[in-house]
Amino acid sequence: MSPPPSDPLLPCVLVLASGRGDRFRASGGQVHKLAALLEGRSVLEHTLAAVRASGLPWHLEDAGHPGMGDSIAAAVRATPAAGGWLVLPGDLPMVQPDTLSAIAAALAGGAEVVAPVFGGQRGHPVGFAAALGSALAALTGEQGASALLRAAAQRGTLLSLPVEDCGVVTDIDTLADLQRADALLRARREVG
Repeated sequence: MSPPPSDPLLPCVLVLASGRGDRFRASGGQVHKLAALLEGRSVLEHTLAAVRASGLPWHLEDAGHPGMGDSIAAAVRATPAAGGWLVLPGDLPMVQPDTLSAIAAALAGGAEVVAPVFGGQRGHPVGFAAALGSALAALTGEQGASALLRAAAQRGTLLSLPVEDCGVVTDIDTLADLQRADALLRARREVG
């Protein structure tokens, strides 16, 4: 499901696709949110296209897990030789390859935890240094790695990385989110 890492020192993008998508269905979605179409391609395919274009090694974690923490832990355990990890929920179809590269570069430059920030709002993917591998591999539950982010912030080792990429905060949780992303993609295409 993922290409072999070309450089074990590079961080690996962990694309999380294990969630149930209950809020999307409750909002009127007829399919799982990752299968919902945006400009003829699924939400997940848009996300994976950005990951592929970044040139970074990646792993798709799509086995059923009870919570985001469990998904992150399984993905980290599946990629133990990675030089760090970028935790990317699969429902961020507008994230840009350059953003992924910038987070990876910050990790390569010695950052412990890197969170992209767009318009004052923290987004995804969050990057984690290889030194945090055992802590990531031990995660469980619904909260993902939020405790690790809080701990890094308290230690002063959380790097907030300003980006010009609304894709880091444009996740698809409801049908309205999908419609908003569709409008943003159309606007991006018209500008570009």
